Amino acid sequence: MNKVTVSGNDGFWARVRALLGRGEAVPAYGVSAVDSPEKKSRPAQRIEDDLRRGWTEAGQRKVSLCVLAMDMDRHAEYFAAYGRDAVELTLDRLHETIAPLLPRDTLRCLRQGRAGFVLVLPDMPVLMARELAGKIAKAIRQKNLPNKESHSGQVTMSMGLAVINPQGNFDRSVLHNANQAVKRAQHRGLARLEVVDLRAKSDKRRKAA
Repeated sequence: MNKVTVSGNDGFWARVRALLGRGEAVPAYGVSAVDSPEKKSRPAQRIEDDLRRGWTEAGQRKVSLCVLAMDMDRHAEYFAAYGRDAVELTLDRLHETIAPLLPRDTLRCLRQGRAGFVLVLPDMPVLMARELAGKIAKAIRQKNLPNKESHSGQVTMSMGLAVINPQGNFDRSVLHNANQAVKRAQHRGLARLEVVDLRAKSDKRRKAA
């Protein structure tokens, strides 16, 4: 397979044109194009697996679990303007930007939905998770990927951070809360971060038991 190695935004669109010209198979819109060695398992299952591992690890060590959900702003408009192939290539670029920023080799940037990612972060204080979210947002801005459908003129991602102290049986609602936080962030504008702290609620349930 010949690879286009041109850099910068011109190189990005050259990759789009080259991909269209070759007629290679491209993952359907909403299907993960990352973590290629694991394509046989659904993206949702990979998230579930990481979430269960993170819950168990944090619960055993009696530390907090953070879940950071990210979603491309105005992705529906971006898809309509640029097409499926451009969306997938942009998501590849975003993954390449986010993954090196993860502080531990055991952490993974996992694709979620049509235009998002999830990070499961056991034993990471919420302040460090917020700092990581800021580093990711800065790195994405520096990539300056064009988006004519956004008033910022470039691709941005909004984020939702949920933190919990795992107690007892596995509870995936922490992911739901992170995803709901992303929606609230996007309602507020572009490239926003919304944080929800579930620790008081989980501690209250533990005391009641």
